[in-house]
Amino acid sequence: MDSIIKYGWYALLVVVVGEMLVPIILAPFYKGYSHTTMAISTLGNRNSPVRLPFNLWMLLAGILFFAAIPAIYNAYYQVSKSLTLGSVLCIGIFAVGACIFTCFFSVNETKDVVTVASKIHGAGSAVGFMLFLFVPLFLAILSFKANDKVAGIIAAISFVLGLLFFVLFIMADKPEFQRTIVAKEGLWQRMNLLFMYLPLGYIAVRNIFGR
Repeated sequence: MDSIIKYGWYALLVVVVGEMLVPIILAPFYKGYSHTTMAISTLGNRNSPVRLPFNLWMLLAGILFFAAIPAIYNAYYQVSKSLTLGSVLCIGIFAVGACIFTCFFSVNETKDVVTVASKIHGAGSAVGFMLFLFVPLFLAILSFKANDKVAGIIAAISFVLGLLFFVLFIMADKPEFQRTIVAKEGLWQRMNLLFMYLPLGYIAVRNIFGR
């Protein structure tokens, strides 16, 4: 059990870092791709030259999130079993809906083309992202209950900023904002992910390298 928990923290750190770096690494091989205006999942569309490595990464990311769940549960269940269960449930649904589904149900290069696969991807990602938004909030409450003020503050700030960028990400698709800075869908999605992942990255680093 100790080894499962130990490697769970490593899995969490790898997936958090990988989720931020993999799009940066793959984007130069996709001519015309823009980090600021295009969603990350566009890298996996049917016409993408980096479709295979991106989709394989998304499958691996989902698996890594599941591998991290025992470590997260073990760290917090004594503080509050219900909040801990809520946290790992949200992570698990995100791993399936926003990661594993992305591997098997690709989006299209443009949103004008709608297929069954893109609908499944959209629904899975929407549910996954909305639930994952609450993970920093749950971690903030758990951390403050455990008198871990640093982790609590990081998680609380991350929740507020993550929610803000999620709202901007949703608004970016609206016609009335197409010629404004709000239309930078890719930028807001990346900022949203950064702050959703930040508390998880922090607790992973702390548990791997010590307090």
